[in-house]
Amino acid sequence: MENTNTNSVELTLEELDSFEVGKVFARGIIPNSPEGVYMSDSRVGDSLTWVAKKGFGYNDWCIYCYWSPTTEAYVLKNGEKVVSELNIRKLVPCTDEVFAKYRY
Repeated sequence: MENTNTNSVELTLEELDSFEVGKVFARGIIPNSPEGVYMSDSRVGDSLTWVAKKGFGYNDWCIYCYWSPTTEAYVLKNGEKVVSELNIRKLVPCTDEVFAKYRY
């Protein structure tokens, strides 16, 4: 699975609005590290699979991650929600308007 959000262009509210409800709009694999997305010091160096998904209400969205290798479906069902603003913006660069729609 490749990171589909490799450019530095920020996700805009217009783009978020255009996504289908429940759609996974970004995904990738990133190291579990302070330089990547740091979720657990006990597994530094392992990789995390992550997915960003538009919610089913109020035009919200969120990101889930889980240890790699795993499937997107498994991450969505069993993954941990990313709650750090730094990690959220690292995975999905976005405008402040879009960030305000993030579902914690």
